[in-house]
Amino acid sequence: MTQHVQIHDNNFTLHPTGSLFWKERSSLLISDVHLGKVSHFRKFGAAVPLKALQANFDLMDSAIAYFCPKRIIYLGDLFHAHINNEWHHFESWVERTPLEMILVTGNHDVISPLKYEALGIRSYHELIIDKFLLTHKPENRKGYFNFCGHIHPNVKIKGIGKQSLRLPCFFKHQDQMILPAFGEFTGSHSLKPKKQDEVFALADGLVIKI
Repeated sequence: MTQHVQIHDNNFTLHPTGSLFWKERSSLLISDVHLGKVSHFRKFGAAVPLKALQANFDLMDSAIAYFCPKRIIYLGDLFHAHINNEWHHFESWVERTPLEMILVTGNHDVISPLKYEALGIRSYHELIIDKFLLTHKPENRKGYFNFCGHIHPNVKIKGIGKQSLRLPCFFKHQDQMILPAFGEFTGSHSLKPKKQDEVFALADGLVIKI
């Protein structure tokens, strides 16, 4: 189940994968995939199964199949660090995915923009489209609504007694929405919503407004 929000007369759909679809621009926004992190863990002896390497690509395929977008805009930290074996999987995936792709670079994006350019992926430090500012780290800029990532937000849900659960979420302020980390094995950071904030948690294939 998805959730829908309207911002500046534009329509956005929040998907259980952690992606966000911008209807008017036929654009799929994805943040913090951190490709290469699984291979990085395995290189240093972590017992991460090989099938985990494919998980991020399967999630991207799932979101693309659902929305059929014209383009993907990555809001930073697409690749975790330097090139490793996962880069070759990414090259193959891009080759069989005929969509325009744009990368708004994040703090982990240390791979040369020329490598992305060779795959047909354009890179920017930020992107301004109409009244929307797309960045990796949260930015407050007068007159713009900011879509960003970086924080890997989660929200704490309290149950009966002392039970609690932390769920990844879309975290919406008045002029900003922070996307959840899309990638596996990324970790997360708890945010405490204020009265005017809106939180959309991800759980069991659902997007749930808290």
